[in-house]
Amino acid sequence: MPSGFEAVDPLTLVLIIVAGFCAGWVDAVVGGGGLIQLPALLAVPGIAPVQALATNKMGSVFGTTTSALTYARRVRPDLRTAIPMALVALGGAFGGASVATVLPGKVFKPIILAAIVAVALFTAFKPQMGQYTELRLKGRRHLAAACGLGLVIGFYDGLIGPGTGSFLVIALVSGMGYAFLEASAKAKIVNMATNIGALILFGLFAPAGTLLWGLGLVLGAANMLGGYTGARMAVARGNTFIRWVFLAVVAALAVKLGIDVWTENFA
Repeated sequence: MPSGFEAVDPLTLVLIIVAGFCAGWVDAVVGGGGLIQLPALLAVPGIAPVQALATNKMGSVFGTTTSALTYARRVRPDLRTAIPMALVALGGAFGGASVATVLPGKVFKPIILAAIVAVALFTAFKPQMGQYTELRLKGRRHLAAACGLGLVIGFYDGLIGPGTGSFLVIALVSGMGYAFLEASAKAKIVNMATNIGALILFGLFAPAGTLLWGLGLVLGAANMLGGYTGARMAVARGNTFIRWVFLAVVAALAVKLGIDVWTENFA
């Protein structure tokens, strides 16, 4: 079983550790850490894209679990919504990963890009959005809407992946009426479930050697530290801080998806 250290020089290893910490921090605050972590893994000489994806998920599991537990202790999100949403999202991630084997993710990227730009502009010009929790639905309708969002975003995570945590925050704030802090807390629980689902898929069903366990553990340790630091800072700084980090990460995600769409369709 390859560890991933076979072709890693000290400088690349430092890059991976720093990227893991930064990705854990960003993921804990608003999601989107994969935009930092995945390119760092792809810099490893000889690594295949599927190995980078699998190892990225392994590192992310440690970070999202740490930040989810930190939020759970300090924010105490409503688990009656978060847990069912997480379980449905896990199933959605399996479904998305299955579809990814027969349908290219680039089919959906232009739609996702348009949606994320629209939400980013809406958030930028509505400074009060996400400052307070004002739920738009109650009771069973609220739970059904949360599970529906979990299914769709979990499916996206299995199919394409980058920015899943940010999409969860977008949906919970703009779609359901949560404040940013509460949305980030719930998003971590759901994102933890989708990462675990993807890791199980890679661990059990992918060919041997897909998961680079050595690099994954190093990445996971850095991700845990970043996730713990980011979650504590988000709780301490509150909704306004999360909103600004959210806008910065969403802008980066929009640029990344825009480049992907241009490269895949026009380059």
